[in-house]
Amino acid sequence: MENFPIINLEKLNGSERANTLEIIKEACENWGFFELVNHGIPHEVMDTVEKMTKGHYKKCMEQRFKELVASKGLEAVQAEVTDLDWESTFFLRHLPVSNISQVPDLDDEYREVMRDFAKRLEKLAEELLDLLCENLGLEKGYLKKAFNGSKGPNFGTKVSNYPPCPKPDLIKGLRAHTDAGGIILLFQDDKVSGLQLLKDGNWIDVPPMRHSIVVNLGDQLEVITNGKYKSVMHRVIAQTDGTRMSLASFYNPGSDAVIYPAPTLVETEADESTQVYPKFVFDDYMKLYAGLKFQAKEPRFEAMKAMEADVKVDPIASA
Repeated sequence: MENFPIINLEKLNGSERANTLEIIKEACENWGFFELVNHGIPHEVMDTVEKMTKGHYKKCMEQRFKELVASKGLEAVQAEVTDLDWESTFFLRHLPVSNISQVPDLDDEYREVMRDFAKRLEKLAEELLDLLCENLGLEKGYLKKAFNGSKGPNFGTKVSNYPPCPKPDLIKGLRAHTDAGGIILLFQDDKVSGLQLLKDGNWIDVPPMRHSIVVNLGDQLEVITNGKYKSVMHRVIAQTDGTRMSLASFYNPGSDAVIYPAPTLVETEADESTQVYPKFVFDDYMKLYAGLKFQAKEPRFEAMKAMEADVKVDPIASA
């Protein structure tokens, strides 16, 4: 079996740059996922984020989760549960406007740590988008501009904990789905596993690695690359032992950004039949996704295609 792609970003700075870009390209084309080491975010920053996230769960969320499980009788289920996930979550919005100061139950130090972590992840996401541009033959900055809309990108972090589950065969930590947005950066637990992706009909474990950042591509990058890169189904398998921490940060298009295949990636611009992906306003896609998250992405693309006639495209400036 092929090895899950692990990319040492430090190697971009020397003689191995071309080879490293090729590994990223292959990962985007064939996996939709890859794992970064030496990504520039200091280990001590990640250690502090992990310690404070796990502490916050213990202090503020663990008991609530136990009460929720008891109220729904989940520990005694005998059949597969298909309408909820075995996870405890909250969401931090960073861009265009932060909500970190308004989220309840966070102490001031944790808020500051997460603000700093988000800035570092934002920078890394934008660096990765430019590496994707380089591999795709797009001008530098193209993907960031494509995501911008009128107020810049949407960027936020889903903070999740997956507690021990007595019936992991009947309740998923997180049901299978593709991500709706752009590029996703995941800081996951390095001791408790559970994340899997679907490749060639098989579920493959995403290996937990200390101080790594797992990257996956969302539906919008599939559209912009006209299918050259694909978003990939993934899920979280709940574990019987240990609580798995997951901080997934979503660098997404702005709500009013118009998303469509990059013209240079549509083989014959004169022949519209080669443009297989629709153009749409990102917020319209998100409204559709909200009700169809755990279903296949193809019908979502088809539904957006049906709305195309109403969308006006403002070509991204080439400058």
